Amino acid sequence: MEEKKQKKYDIAYLKMALEWAKLSHCKRRQVGALIVKDKMIISDGYNGTPTGFENICEDDENYTKWYVLHAEANAIMKVSASTQSSKGATLYITLSPCKECSKLIFQSGINRLVYHTEYKDRSGLDFLIKSGIEISHIQNF
Repeated sequence: MEEKKQKKYDIAYLKMALEWAKLSHCKRRQVGALIVKDKMIISDGYNGTPTGFENICEDDENYTKWYVLHAEANAIMKVSASTQSSKGATLYITLSPCKECSKLIFQSGINRLVYHTEYKDRSGLDFLIKSGIEISHIQNF
């Protein structure tokens, strides 16, 4: 796909991920993720507590509870429970991945990452770059 057309799609999917983030019950930060393969959304996710837990992400001191799942982890787990494969897919995410999620991204076969806002710790991005995953940062649209 030509570069200009790809950027147009990248922006559209990122806008959708930003909308998806609004479904999160987390107060400190809402993050959304989409996994796209062959121009089809094959999975989605947002940060939140595991299924069956109350939808409260922060403790009494306003820290994120340790068991809150990140948006990309939710999307990867969702696709792994389906008949789809994320091998060769693109992950669109509103916040660049932490180091733990970057391992999941790499291991899931995703080969491209497009993100909106950079997380304070770049180790996840650095790992993915070192792993050969194509990364695009699109902040303004």
